Amino acid sequence: MSTRGKLTIYMYAKCGTCRSAIKSLQAKGWELDQHDLFEQAPDLEELRAVIALSGLELKKFFNTSGEVYKELGLKDKLPTMSAEEQLKLLASNGRLVKRPIVTDGKRVTVGFKEETYEQEWGA
Repeated sequence: MSTRGKLTIYMYAKCGTCRSAIKSLQAKGWELDQHDLFEQAPDLEELRAVIALSGLELKKFFNTSGEVYKELGLKDKLPTMSAEEQLKLLASNGRLVKRPIVTDGKRVTVGFKEETYEQEWGA
């Protein structure tokens, strides 16, 4: 199968949602540059670039259902933190980053929904 191009995907190998996203993208003919969030979180500059490109609010990049998010009490703490503090927190712990994040350098999707993937990365 020929590839449509290359996408960067920030994911976690044991995450079922990430595996579904990878399978969907590969079925659509994309070559994937996979970055495991738990082993190597994106650095501050990577995060800034992806968030800016996405046009989404910073809070959309937090894994709000994750253990670390809950253990740190971030639901109450995040609103009191500056954007820079939040970015540094995300860059310091990949377990806090919502996954998967997919980008082609021009657009970004966060999470996995088949209809979104079809629209953004499909035909």
